[in-house]
Amino acid sequence: MKTLGTKISEYRKLKGMTQEDLALQMNVSSQAVSKWENDLSIPDLPVLIQLADLFHVTLDELVRNQEPMTMVVAESLRKPVEQMVFRVIVNSKEGDRIRVNLPMLLVKAGIEIGMSMPEVNGKEALKGIDFEQLIKLVDQGLVGKLVEVQSADGDLVEVYVE
Repeated sequence: MKTLGTKISEYRKLKGMTQEDLALQMNVSSQAVSKWENDLSIPDLPVLIQLADLFHVTLDELVRNQEPMTMVVAESLRKPVEQMVFRVIVNSKEGDRIRVNLPMLLVKAGIEIGMSMPEVNGKEALKGIDFEQLIKLVDQGLVGKLVEVQSADGDLVEVYVE
């Protein structure tokens, strides 16, 4: 599990910022940023909120120290596929935030006719994901966060089914 300090460091680097840059943005010393990133101290709540806004993540994503939930749902408890949503979240190194929410039926139909996922911001961040295999896993009852990929360019892609 990632610590708050590790997350702050990773998000800062994704934005191409130095500790000094982040310190200036947050109106704190670079020593304070260093202490956060080394888990020697934590920012106050108002600063945590500013950090979440700056990094384009939720406060939950920044602060909570939990592994992503993925689970297999018993067949008798599964939602009908018509009620499920396929979510793709992309946070690019350049600061782009892309959120795609598609009805699962539409995704399944698209894959059945041979459609592929589009490139995001001219990058091929989604290209390596086997969406046909993900659909098979969902058909077997897997829900939650299915994929998290961080590209060599620093783009972060997450795929959920809910």
